Amino acid sequence: MAARYEDCSWTSADGLTLHYRDYPAPAGTTALPVLCLHGLTRNARDFAALAEHLSATRRVIVPEMRGRGLSDYAPNSDNYTPITYVADVEKLLAEQGITRFCVVGTSMGGLMTMLMAQGAPGRMAAVVMNDIGPEVDAAGLARISGYVGQGRSYPTWIHAARSLAEVHGAAFPDYDLDMWLDMAKRTMVVTQNGRISYDYDMAIAEPFAKPGNAAPPNLWLAFEALRGVPMLLVRGELSDLLSPGTVRQMETRNPAMTVITVPRVGHAPTLDEPEVVAAIDALFAGVE
Repeated sequence: MAARYEDCSWTSADGLTLHYRDYPAPAGTTALPVLCLHGLTRNARDFAALAEHLSATRRVIVPEMRGRGLSDYAPNSDNYTPITYVADVEKLLAEQGITRFCVVGTSMGGLMTMLMAQGAPGRMAAVVMNDIGPEVDAAGLARISGYVGQGRSYPTWIHAARSLAEVHGAAFPDYDLDMWLDMAKRTMVVTQNGRISYDYDMAIAEPFAKPGNAAPPNLWLAFEALRGVPMLLVRGELSDLLSPGTVRQMETRNPAMTVITVPRVGHAPTLDEPEVVAAIDALFAGVE
């Protein structure tokens, strides 16, 4: 079956060729487009199922940040920061003439969503925040720092899947081997030497370790720019990045937000859980 998306590219302000998947809207639709923003070590494949589903009614754009997937790697690792990623995405939106849209942001993509809202309020018609908020728990950041950028490679997909299970098993206690294999194929690629490795530049770990880069400070101010915007907050029940206390504060600051908790899942839900898909459909249906 042919893919519903087109592989496209745009050029960053510093000359990098960046990749995005463009899932075209059905003919005649007036539905607002959806922008899907992935997490730190992820890529456009993370949204494959959700984007395919949403594209039945609207255009879906899934950019890959610099240093991930088919996007160029940055020659200077200092540019691997949320502020730079936001500038890259803003350039894409401007080139496409997109001035109002919906957003799905997973983890780092949610941080980017808040920064984009703060920079130009009023453009986002609805927002899905996936297991992230204005405060990021130190335990989760420490866990991510423990594996990001290690550059491991594997001889087979089975070896890759089992390694993922060792690292992330606490977050997905009910996963079987097939599910770990699926995750491996979303996050890794076969390299030129025939081994399987993570599909991102290992240098993203360097700025991530510096204060203020993993989670920019004062994000409550950025979150305030989304006050009144219809929002769905998806949280994994076992999340070590988004605490129940932060969720309660988010609910207070944005009365237009609803929360769905995915049971027996940590960071981050995959957004193809049936109850999550139904909640996203309901959110976006209200902003047609």
